[in-house]
This record gives sequence, structure tokens and C-alpha cells, in this order.
Amino acid sequence: MNDIRHANVAATALVFDALPTLSPDSPFHAGEAVVQMLAGSREAMAEVGPKVIRTAMPEQHRQFFPQLPFLVVGGLDHTAQPWATLLSGTPGFVSSPDPTELRVDALPPPTDPLFGTMTHGAPVGVLGLEPSTRRRNRINGPVIESDERGFAVRVAQSFGNCPQYIRKREITPDAHSAPPQAETPQAMLDEDAQWQIASADTFFVATFYAGDGASERSAGADVSHRGGKPGFVRVDDAHTLTWPDFRGNAFFNTLGNLLVNPRVGLLFVDFASGDFLHVAGDAEILWHDETQSGFTGALRLVRVHVREVRRVRGALPAAWRDGETSPSVERTGDWPSA
Repeated sequence: MNDIRHANVAATALVFDALPTLSPDSPFHAGEAVVQMLAGSREAMAEVGPKVIRTAMPEQHRQFFPQLPFLVVGGLDHTAQPWATLLSGTPGFVSSPDPTELRVDALPPPTDPLFGTMTHGAPVGVLGLEPSTRRRNRINGPVIESDERGFAVRVAQSFGNCPQYIRKREITPDAHSAPPQAETPQAMLDEDAQWQIASADTFFVATFYAGDGASERSAGADVSHRGGKPGFVRVDDAHTLTWPDFRGNAFFNTLGNLLVNPRVGLLFVDFASGDFLHVAGDAEILWHDETQSGFTGALRLVRVHVREVRRVRGALPAAWRDGETSPSVERTGDWPSA
């Protein structure tokens, strides 16, 4: 593994050295461009990116967000550690006063690692995901307003994502009436955490790029969805987990951020019980081919070295039932699950 890691570092350094200067108007920063070059998609993304990553939301996105009963949010705590979380509310709790602003009438509660962080200027990544239809749209940008009800984000990047790897889910009439309960943070994955991760078919990943003065449009927090068959996140031990990176939109927002800032925050949601499992750690990209990875269809791997684990019981108010898996997931391999 050390040989692979050293090869990754050497290859990345060579690409950084060969990287052309990016335009200030580019929606991608150097880390994203490097991953695109290593993956062979840089030329296509240089043309496509400016057309699909906008500085304002199209009307269909503005109509989409208010339909949602929850919103995935990525941000930073007071130590600059990225975390991902879900904010819930009655549909309509998210709104768009104009194409450049998204208003969220909800805040992370005291049990959440992002409690108290939705302040003016804070970088935020937002993912709107509708499990019943597999639709998802994203915006990234800074908080421009915050009060006791919620916060507003100015759109720096707005773009849609394809429905790949998303499992359908339907909200039920059941609700978790007890207030969320946070357990004592740990520095490792206990048996319950390992079981939940190994059973998961979905998780969310938060990353952050601070900017370099030249690509400020792409600076900030980002949060993304990852999906696969149960077992697609492999628990290597109590301090390490690995997931496969399948073919996606080739933007490489997550991997690009991790290339320049390895701090990562993962969120595993038990949609039936409402429990959240937050995992913070440091990530490395392993440029395996499919035969080396052990995951059919994987183009590369991401390995996370765990630093902190937080569990919150009953954090999601509504209970959801599983629906059909994504056809794109069915085309991936089979691995052991918990």
C-alpha cells in the first residue's frame, strides 16, 4: 500500500507541475482540474463545466428545493473540520427569494456537529435530494444572512446531478417524537458504527477548499451523495474505511477538494430509525484499477483514516421505507454486507 501511495503522490505532483493556469472564471480549482487530468476528463470538463455550473439557479431548481422535507448541508465547525448533516422541515422550509439566493428556515440543533456554525460568511454546500424521484440539485456558497429561524446562502455554484446510484425511498406517516440524543464522541468506530457503515447503501460526504486567490468561484464547502449496494463502504478496521469511486459526472468536486485538503466529514443515515452517524477523518485517493480495487466498476478508491465519530439517535424526524435500488447500482459488483 505504501508503494501505491507514493506512486499516487508522484503522479499528482507531475500533473500539478503540468497544469495550465486556470481562468478566474473557471468553475473548477486546481485540485479538481488535476483529478480530471488524471481521470482523462479534463478537456471535456473545460468545455462543459462553464455551461452547467452556474452562478444562479435555473427556475426548475428554485421550484425543486421548496418541495423537499430535508436538505443535506455541508459546512465547517470552529476547527475547520468539514461535517455533513441533514436539516428537516415541512416542505416549503427551503425557498428561493431570487435566483442567486437560497433561504433555509432550519438550523443544526445542539446535538449536531454544525451547531452554531451557520453564521455570516460561513461556507456552505447544499444538496437537495428527492429520494422518491432520485432528483438531486446542488448549490455552494457563503451564508449571507442568519437569524434565529435559519440562514440564507448566496449562490456561487449551482448545478444538477444525475440520478445514478440513488436508492428510492418513501416517507412514511411515522415520526420520531423523542428529541435527538447525542452520544459521547469517540475516536474510533465501535461495533455498532461498523455495522451501520457496512450495511449502508447511502452516505453523504462534506469537503472544503479554502481558495488560492485565483479560483475563488470554486472555493468553499461542498456536500455530495454516494450510493452503492450494502457493503460498498468497506470497514477495514476500527480506524479505517474505504469506498469505491464509480463513474459519475466527471466534475470531481469531492475528489478535487480532497486532493488539496484531505479533511472529510461523512454522514451515514439510518432512514428507519432516524439515527445519524457522523465520521470525521483524513482521506487519500488510491488510483487503483478495477482488478486491484476488489470493487467491480470502481475507477479508484477513497480511504479514510478516522479521527472522530459522533452518533445522534433520532436526528431525522420522519421515518422512511426503502424502495427500489438504482439500475446503475445493479451494474456494480457484489460484496459482503453486514
